[in-house]
Amino acid sequence: MAVAEKIIPNLYRDSVALMQLSARVAATPGVTRAVAVMATRANLALLAEAGFARRTLEPHPNDVLVVIEGDDEACVATALGEMEASLRSSLAAGEGEAGEGAGAVRPTSIAMALEESPANLALISTPGEYAAAEAEKALRLGLNVMLFSSNVAIEDEVRLKNFAREQNLLVMGPDCGTAIINGVPLGFANVLRRGPIGVVAAAGTGLQEVASLIDRAGSGISQAIGTGGRDLSDAVGGATMRQALAALAADKATEIIVLVSKPPSPKVAATLRREAAACGKPVVICFLGADLSKLGGDNLHAAETLEDAAHLAHKLARGDAAMKPAAAPAPTPPRFAPTQKYVRGLFSGGTLCYEALVLLAQELGPVWSNTPLDPAYALADPWTSRAHTVIDLGAEIFTRGRPHPMIDPLLRSERLVKEAADAETAIILFDVVLGHGAHPDPAASLATAIAAARRHQDREVAFVASICGTKADPQNFDAQHATLRDAGVLVAPSNAAAARLAAAIARAQR
Repeated sequence: MAVAEKIIPNLYRDSVALMQLSARVAATPGVTRAVAVMATRANLALLAEAGFARRTLEPHPNDVLVVIEGDDEACVATALGEMEASLRSSLAAGEGEAGEGAGAVRPTSIAMALEESPANLALISTPGEYAAAEAEKALRLGLNVMLFSSNVAIEDEVRLKNFAREQNLLVMGPDCGTAIINGVPLGFANVLRRGPIGVVAAAGTGLQEVASLIDRAGSGISQAIGTGGRDLSDAVGGATMRQALAALAADKATEIIVLVSKPPSPKVAATLRREAAACGKPVVICFLGADLSKLGGDNLHAAETLEDAAHLAHKLARGDAAMKPAAAPAPTPPRFAPTQKYVRGLFSGGTLCYEALVLLAQELGPVWSNTPLDPAYALADPWTSRAHTVIDLGAEIFTRGRPHPMIDPLLRSERLVKEAADAETAIILFDVVLGHGAHPDPAASLATAIAAARRHQDREVAFVASICGTKADPQNFDAQHATLRDAGVLVAPSNAAAARLAAAIARAQR
């Protein structure tokens, strides 16, 4: 095994671009792992913790650190050269596009970029320890902010959102991975038709699932606004969701509003319900796992699942034209061995993982996880399942030194093969997330893993999945569906339907 690392000085790339490049190079024959990150103190610590750094390096936040691990020195050297060339060529392309000539100067600050290209929104994707300062600069220049960066202190989030509200501006984030503003996709986002439904979500893949289901039903989205996962905590007070709710209430193009989140703080939930009731428009509220009896009434419509939220919004927008979702596939009863009892969920989307946990727990009882509903069912070792288990593979422990599974499905493919080999596994449940920023063909990678799993087992395993995406996405929903179907996967019409189908198969075995 050979390892090589290199610092490329004075070169900045956002985290999504670096993850995509890392995934592409890691797929090169002979390469075991490849990573490119900004050489911040936090990133260096994560790489060291993951055992992916040979020596102690001093932080260089303005530099890119590249580390390659492979079969031999020649393979590693080739991959390192390819990664450096890609980074430098993208820099050259950026310089050539920055102005009217090839020698144009690349903007080095938000103010400089704003002088060249007037805008009203800045997307911040710097390392977390620097993100708050950049967001504040953007706000002081009169820009709304989408703060893609994570690891931003909560006191900075509160301060930024309070300042933004005073300036009649909006801060989406931190850790806001998805938004579609005036039809422009930001971060991980699907290609959606425009329409009368506005969505505000403190849950990235929750927003994608609701909006994609609405699109596939034939309706459309006016705005899709992410808030960041901590927005509905007591500390932040729902600042962004409350602002976005008011903005959509005043927006003539928005007729129906959908609010999506994991369970908010009770105090924030009560405030949002009160303000939604007074907004003058129908509002669908989907707080996953919350008590529905406390959410509905008058113009408020409570939804148990992301699919229910999409159905309600579509029905309200179209009058009596309720969505008619495709029926979940009716499986042929698998030939399970007596030892096969359990569902193993492998998710790339954090909100989709949470929704599956809620529904499986209702149907099957306790479910173990690295992000459990009940701390008593937290896995001591997230790399090893027990009984019914659902894993969020986008959690930090799995992404240290690796791209997110929505970008690179390798880690999930490996885990899928491992779970299929477990004599207790009956059903493997997973999501496939499409859109900008996601892997160009995730279904093909998963189909290859499923084929490998079947070659090495003497019993059946049921594979159940859902696809979060649209027909207009770069990966093409129909093509992804066909690939999974041909691989023998039971493809359900939504994440909720997939979880319930997996539970039904498990109950039949039990």
